[in-house]
Amino acid sequence: MSDFIRLLPDNVANQIAAGEVVQRPASVVKELLENSVDAGATDIRLIIKDAGRSLIQVIDNGKGMSKSDARMAFERHATSKIQTANDLYNLHTNGFRGEALASIAAIAHVVLRTKTKENELGVEIRINGGDFLSQQPSSTPVGSNFEVKNLFYNIPARRNFLKSNSIETRHILDAFQRVAFTYPKIAFSLVHNENEIFNLPAGSSKQWNANTRQRVVNIMGKSTNEKLVPISEETDILKINGFITKPSFAKKKKGEQFFFVNNRFIKSPYLHHAVMSAYDGLLNQGYHPSYFLYLEVPPNSIDINIHPTKTEVKFDNERDLYAIIRSTIKHSLGQYNVAPSLDFDRDATLDTPYSYKDKNYVSTPTIEVDQDFNPFKEEGYTKTKQQRISQNLQWEALYVSDHPEKELINNISVDMDNVTEQLFEEAQEAAALKTFQVQLKYIASSIKSGMVLIDQNAAHQRILYEEYLTKVTMEGIGHQQLLFPLKINISKNDIIIVKQIEQDLNSAGFHISEIQEDALVLDSIPTTIAEKEVVSVLESLIENFKNEVPESSFSQIDLITKSLAKSLAIKAGTPLNNKEQENILNKLFSCKEPNYSPFGKQTYVTLSLQDLEEKFNS
Repeated sequence: MSDFIRLLPDNVANQIAAGEVVQRPASVVKELLENSVDAGATDIRLIIKDAGRSLIQVIDNGKGMSKSDARMAFERHATSKIQTANDLYNLHTNGFRGEALASIAAIAHVVLRTKTKENELGVEIRINGGDFLSQQPSSTPVGSNFEVKNLFYNIPARRNFLKSNSIETRHILDAFQRVAFTYPKIAFSLVHNENEIFNLPAGSSKQWNANTRQRVVNIMGKSTNEKLVPISEETDILKINGFITKPSFAKKKKGEQFFFVNNRFIKSPYLHHAVMSAYDGLLNQGYHPSYFLYLEVPPNSIDINIHPTKTEVKFDNERDLYAIIRSTIKHSLGQYNVAPSLDFDRDATLDTPYSYKDKNYVSTPTIEVDQDFNPFKEEGYTKTKQQRISQNLQWEALYVSDHPEKELINNISVDMDNVTEQLFEEAQEAAALKTFQVQLKYIASSIKSGMVLIDQNAAHQRILYEEYLTKVTMEGIGHQQLLFPLKINISKNDIIIVKQIEQDLNSAGFHISEIQEDALVLDSIPTTIAEKEVVSVLESLIENFKNEVPESSFSQIDLITKSLAKSLAIKAGTPLNNKEQENILNKLFSCKEPNYSPFGKQTYVTLSLQDLEEKFNS
């Protein structure tokens, strides 16, 4: 029997490894940016074309590589970060496996130009699909310049599975921001299709908090500055710094929650729960605070080598970290008067201004007493008696036959018959109703074959969706002109999405008069939306586009109408009177597709009389 187990060629092995390391263009961006940071760069530029499909270029001013190092960097498991297995538990760099460059070179056309300050000339290396093409001297500045072109060109299946350019661009922005948040003393810039999206200067302050606040504001928008509450705590097992946002600025959408451990972005549902528990009682249901938390723990108390993306980690003392984070955030919320104090009756407007605290502009009021006053004197008694008699006469006048008030009383008529008839009509109407609410969530109604149970939220979503879709496609949703323009602060990432769907938003009734760097200005809004609801509706709409960016114009309109219906539909827990219940019941079964909500959730279930009898007889 012949042998059939063979060692795979290096290029095939690298392509297999690339499936874990390089999942999308954002994975390449993350690896190259982290390599630049590890190289000691102080200025990093990222250039993208076609959401990373055509080009991903990272230029830095780090220490660069020699000729032999540049060639060795593309070999599997070649790294300068660690030497022994014990180094895995004492990591101070982003990369350590030595897999990234080999994996990237296996599925793309790669050009590397690099130079160290000791050498007069640098080196240029070209690799296509894992095959080494050339290595030659190059005149290039100190640092490294990576060009990754035609990603997944030799794996058509993987290239076809990439999402739309909008979604892939959003993932690239996320990867870029996570690295930029972590290193506020490094200058970063991002250019996409020759349009500069970010130009983040390096922090110049000696204070860590000032540099980090500046970086957060530069990325998230100027309006973020007033929302931030600083936190700081240091213990033997954890040092925590960063910023949280005030509860009043919490949003329905997620995505602005950042944990960094030892200068590495991580995801931790357990630690996120610690943050949410610190806000307990301060947030409306379904809202999430933004936070930017930087944790420092001993390197030997954390395990990073769990997942290829290195965003999942394990802590030795997770429960202790939970308690420290929770108490630190609670302390900051109280220290900056964000959480309510025990003195609920205190009126801040009565506080003495600091500038007047030590000044005596007001003298003590004097009290004057009439020492001759005697309530038992005859004169005072007579006056009081006369006032009482006068008041009694006014009441007695109502019963005097020749007084005009008597005529007024006689002319008062009460429509007893109509009131009584109305009461009986309402009672009969209530008795005829066949709907009622169950747990303020479902509407129950009897039908010929048994009964129907309706999810009021899902049903109202279906009703609103079909109404809005008809209006948008046929005549447009009506809009109401605002007396004063409404300015809405949003992040730079969201501005990109708004520009893509501006025309469809206009059809939906959102008339945008100006798009600023980190804000929108609306001069009219849909007639079905109250002004106070506009911010939450737009946030939900933008978040839906982040998760599902459609290609065609109609699908964009469809997604907008879905978002509007979801945001404005009656929520579970809302009490409804009988007329409102019947209105939902009638409108739902007038819809073209009453069985499901716009998001595929079932709107109602029916129980036949036979089903009910079986329940009782079983």
